[in-house]
Amino acid sequence: RVAPHQQCENMSDKIVVVSSPDAEFIASAKKWPTWDCEPSKFPWSYSQEETCYVLTGKVTVTPNGGGAVEIKAGDKATFPKGMSCTWEVHERIEKHYSFN
Repeated sequence: RVAPHQQCENMSDKIVVVSSPDAEFIASAKKWPTWDCEPSKFPWSYSQEETCYVLTGKVTVTPNGGGAVEIKAGDKATFPKGMSCTWEVHERIEKHYSFN
């Protein structure tokens, strides 16, 4: 287990959200596996960088020691390797995802 101060050591790696990504990205993302989740709140850690394309729903992702990031249907989001955070799913979410 990593101590809280170490989880935030490299906060230059932040969640990157792109609203309305280009058609080429969407076509590629639609070939990725899907994941869905009902409204809930849970901790999560990324052992690899993940990029996703949100099909439906809305979530707030709050990195430990960082500011909350809203992600919704139609968004592309990239989560940095090594980030620990809390997911709060407000509306059932479904996304395509890829570990980079």
